[in-house]
Amino acid sequence: MPEHRVGTQEEFEAARQELLAEEKELTRRGDELARKRRELPWVRVEKGYSFQTEDGTKSLVDLFDGRSQLLIYHFMFGPPYEAGCPVCSSIADTLDPNAVHLNARDVTLICSSRAPLDKLLAYRERMGWSLGWVSSGGGDFHRDLGFQYTEEELRGFLDGEIPPTVSQMAEATGTDVLGYVTEGPGLSAYALSDGTVYRTYVTTARGLEPAMAYYGLLDRTPRGRHEEGAEMFWLRRHDEYGKT
Repeated sequence: MPEHRVGTQEEFEAARQELLAEEKELTRRGDELARKRRELPWVRVEKGYSFQTEDGTKSLVDLFDGRSQLLIYHFMFGPPYEAGCPVCSSIADTLDPNAVHLNARDVTLICSSRAPLDKLLAYRERMGWSLGWVSSGGGDFHRDLGFQYTEEELRGFLDGEIPPTVSQMAEATGTDVLGYVTEGPGLSAYALSDGTVYRTYVTTARGLEPAMAYYGLLDRTPRGRHEEGAEMFWLRRHDEYGKT
């Protein structure tokens, strides 16, 4: 552990009360942002997307599964991948047990990836999830939302120095760097009203942290995330910790 200031219980309580005031302010700010998020203008989804599911081909409307709200996590598992992205897998670990609670609030939560459905279902079985997972196949669903990139678009990144973490993730998914970074993670939200689907929200990058519960918990530990200076990313699939 690093050296750290040690104080009395009284000093701790005084500092904790100051911090608590800031934490409460952050909570109120979060509530305000949530309200503004709900007030974003809805966009009618005009394109007729289709998805391969365990129950055959389905439309975007079908994915609501009888509910009026839909959350889709865009899971990085491209056609050349042999296994899902470890980071996306950690997110699915959080999403999976929460799906039933969201169902109770009129929300269907599923994952979507571009890999063939049989690969997705085999990986889901390995991970022990029951979360719904669909394949967008060769469609434009991920591309239209900004979660799929062409080699030309990535050329500047590919011609530069590839970060070790990217090479690590590519190897972990059984593909090369190009194959890995062609995919991008994201979360999109939809509403179904009178048979019409509307896109209501899209986020990626650190906007996905609410689905990465371990970070919120690590932020409350003495060392925090403790990722500074690490050349290789610490995160693994939940069945790989302890393996060399």
